[in-house]
Amino acid sequence: MGLHHRFGHGDLLRCRFALSPVWETQEAVRTLARPDRQGYHLPWLRRIRAAADGLDLRPLWLLMPRRGHSTDFISPPPGGPGVSFEEELALVRAADPAEAREDMRKALACTPGALDSELGRAMLADPARAVHQLADLLERAWNVLVEPHWPRLRALLEADVLFHTRRLAAGGLESLFDGLHPDLSWDAASLTLTIERPSHHERVLGGQGLLLMPSAFVWPQIAGGFDPPWQPTVVYPARGIGALWTAGAGPAPQALARLLGRVRADVLCTLHEPASTTALAHRLGLAPSTVSAHLGVLRAAGLLVSARHGHQILYERTPLAIALTTGDHD
Repeated sequence: MGLHHRFGHGDLLRCRFALSPVWETQEAVRTLARPDRQGYHLPWLRRIRAAADGLDLRPLWLLMPRRGHSTDFISPPPGGPGVSFEEELALVRAADPAEAREDMRKALACTPGALDSELGRAMLADPARAVHQLADLLERAWNVLVEPHWPRLRALLEADVLFHTRRLAAGGLESLFDGLHPDLSWDAASLTLTIERPSHHERVLGGQGLLLMPSAFVWPQIAGGFDPPWQPTVVYPARGIGALWTAGAGPAPQALARLLGRVRADVLCTLHEPASTTALAHRLGLAPSTVSAHLGVLRAAGLLVSARHGHQILYERTPLAIALTTGDHD
């Protein structure tokens, strides 16, 4: 079971990274409706809450089922690494109404009752009008939810691309795919990249290669697919989102040090991005065995999670730990 991307030898040479402002916008919209995705974004949610209340996002939410097909034309894969929001939005506005109608129908069918809802029927009855309205709504969402924070988001996404580009250069595709997401697996024998899914779907890349896009808002999931004629794409959570809305690492707050102890508080505050025991020991000037013991206690307390990436185990703060280390209660 799963979403299988079948590579040919030509596809191996056509894997590339890109960033998409439109994708981040529609995923920010999705995050507003999904409490399970909000843990790392609570400071952002507090900052945009009042402005977001002025948006009627129901048409977009209706096309974003929890499982199944999400509408492709509202977030087309970018054509290059530096595409602007305006350039991407122009592609949304240029969507063929007949193709957009089928795209919307497939998405609506994945949410019980959506096809027969008043809003769903209206979109299918006049797809050209729906395309125009959805594009306008995406533009308003960008202006309110994402654009004021885009420099911060773009810096995070660019840093992720740089990190994984180095992994690719050092270890090839197997090393690259191994570190993107736990639900992603690479079979070198069959040249197949699989995203674990409860259903079965295959996509032969056919020389198009694969587009890889980091995303701040897709966490904790991984997205893949895009039906033809769109570029096959995998969207994965960017590294370091735990520190996205914080000002950066610094001395542990005194209250946190009194609660956890100075060393454990420092370990927690130093984890502004996923790191190994060895890396943390180097940053803190402590013995790896000492750091390892503190990491075990913090993990048992629900303040850290760990995941294997290649030969390393990387530790990352949980949303609870982020709240404790930032003290952001606006």
